[in-house]
Amino acid sequence: MVETQPAVLAPDESAILGRQTRASVPRSAHADVPADPDRPDPVDLLLDQARSRVPELVPIRHGRMASSPFAYFRGAALGMAADLSRTPVSGITVQACGDAHLLNFGLYASPERRLVFDVNDFDETLPGPWEWDVKRLAASLAIAGRERGFSARERSRTVLDSIGAYRLAMRQFAGMRTLDVWYAKLESDEIVRRLRAAARGTEEKRRVRAGERQIAKAATRTSLQAASKLCRLVDGQLRFVSQPPVVERLEDLLPDDQRHRLESGLTDLVDSYSRSLLPERALLLGRYQVVDLARKVVGVGSVGTRCWLLLLIGRDLDDVLILQAKEAQRSVLERFHPASVFRNSGQRVVVGQRLMQASSDIFLGWQRTTGIDGKRRDFYVRQLRDGKGSFDITQAVPAGLTAYGRLCGWTLARAHARSSDRIAIAAYLGSSDVFDRALVEFAEAYADRTERDHAALLKAVEDGRIEARTGI
Repeated sequence: MVETQPAVLAPDESAILGRQTRASVPRSAHADVPADPDRPDPVDLLLDQARSRVPELVPIRHGRMASSPFAYFRGAALGMAADLSRTPVSGITVQACGDAHLLNFGLYASPERRLVFDVNDFDETLPGPWEWDVKRLAASLAIAGRERGFSARERSRTVLDSIGAYRLAMRQFAGMRTLDVWYAKLESDEIVRRLRAAARGTEEKRRVRAGERQIAKAATRTSLQAASKLCRLVDGQLRFVSQPPVVERLEDLLPDDQRHRLESGLTDLVDSYSRSLLPERALLLGRYQVVDLARKVVGVGSVGTRCWLLLLIGRDLDDVLILQAKEAQRSVLERFHPASVFRNSGQRVVVGQRLMQASSDIFLGWQRTTGIDGKRRDFYVRQLRDGKGSFDITQAVPAGLTAYGRLCGWTLARAHARSSDRIAIAAYLGSSDVFDRALVEFAEAYADRTERDHAALLKAVEDGRIEARTGI
């Protein structure tokens, strides 16, 4: 079962639909950002989200968001969803990521053990307007550019090229056979080829070589490498090392009686979640045994949701698998769009990920389990650090951010094309850059808004309205 089942039109009907939609929703209208007085208080939204999270971790989330406007933006998917819900849309629905900012793209290892570049965060995935994902990507590029001190012209070029890459890729996918779209992927060797072809000067070529080293480093990030960083031998047994508050072993968090109940629940989660896997992958998982558990603080927007690391051993201590069981709450899009058809939010995440990604983790699955407080919560499970690599905006230069943005634009178009009417979207966007230029205006206006919202968070921290722990 999938959430989005678009009506299948003949190609010429889809093209007509896309072009006709421009009359009611002009492409230039996407430059608009709803006026401030009509929107929810961004601090109220953060406080509302905090109610369902681990209380002692919430100040870490606020502290991370307070560190910069870009960090704030990363954690403010709910606030942007509220804003986007009042913007014009074409009415063409895709499986949306829901949080398609530039750091939610990156490298990871495919089941064939090749590094691929794709969308890699699906906590908020839900069928929704394709424009919402594209606008979140555009805004993230503008905000990142400001953080790096890029000029308005440099930021404009980055957004224009990145959204142009989305438009041109969608046009490419519209002309492809359906199976060819499904199999399309961006592997690391193709990324290197594109970057080398775009590099002009000595400095750009140097940065391409640095990018190649980052790709090579990502290939080494396996469960065994993660274990070398997160674990140590204790009396001949491999165990997690507590690094509070970021990583904390279960026995350091809870008294014995509560720990035993939670250990039992998490071990049962592994056993039962295997039913969401393909049979041969469930058999593979069954070759491993859970030997330790720890709680981990992850990301920015996710901080405070429950996230557990599970250390599993196969044949011996050199046969390690680390799984991450991450709590799945309602998508932020569900407040402003029809709710998911899945009663388990973990299943919503997993199905959305499988729809949008060209290749997904073989251990990706979902389950619902009971915590020590007696509450049932949804989780999705995946491998930790399986070849994962991401873009470092702290070192970005204009040409590098633009090249990276193009990769994101192409990838997002491919993800959307897999689940929706790619021909209608391509026809709506057209061959000109009208939509691209509208998104440049939108991105700059939204960057202004993000800076104001970030300032409001800092003021709330200063006033004691919200608690933040910095430096973690």
